[in-house]
Amino acid sequence: MHLPTLFLLLFWLSGYSTAENRLTGPGAARGPERGSLTVQCRYEPGWENYRKWWCRGAHFRSCRILVMTTGSEQEVKKDRVSIRDRHKNHTFTVTMEELRRDDADTYWCGMERTGIDPGVRVEVTIDPALVTLEKTASSPMVTSYQSGNRAPRSEGSQAANHRPSGHEARHHEAQRPPSPHLCHIAASLGGRLAPGLEDGETQEERIWVTSRAGVTAPGG
Repeated sequence: MHLPTLFLLLFWLSGYSTAENRLTGPGAARGPERGSLTVQCRYEPGWENYRKWWCRGAHFRSCRILVMTTGSEQEVKKDRVSIRDRHKNHTFTVTMEELRRDDADTYWCGMERTGIDPGVRVEVTIDPALVTLEKTASSPMVTSYQSGNRAPRSEGSQAANHRPSGHEARHHEAQRPPSPHLCHIAASLGGRLAPGLEDGETQEERIWVTSRAGVTAPGG
């Protein structure tokens, strides 16, 4: 292999242009799927007013130009690709947005001039987006809060821990109907136990209440 050819090959592999080294680039760039990436290429002084471009394709001479500057510093955007020249810094920047997996390919930074345009190769890689599936299971629980900064308790635990007070217990007992045995005693006594019934009170209820209080029926 001839020495000049070897030098040209090394420049090409390292990301440098093969046209008198007027243009340099990063050689490779990568970005995440659905994200963006930025490529910055640098040119020599004296090329500020030349139009810069970004093209896609494996072969430099047949690549398709995606976007091109106007020779000024004004940003130019087409579809998902934009380009902007910085004359003072002698650089132009290409931004690709909303990246897709099929955007991975060979691209070129280049400058328009009479004759052969100088260009530099950039290999673009797209990292696949990570997909995470999460499952959550929840069981509804009704909670209630009591005064005194006490911890919340579920309705089920409140029902299990509830104990009636003494007044509530007596109230429930008073509402309990008299047993058949007491009704038989009341019938045999013939009303001798309760000479003075209260309004709405039956003789069976008076016998039952008296027996709860420990009173012995007369003649018993």
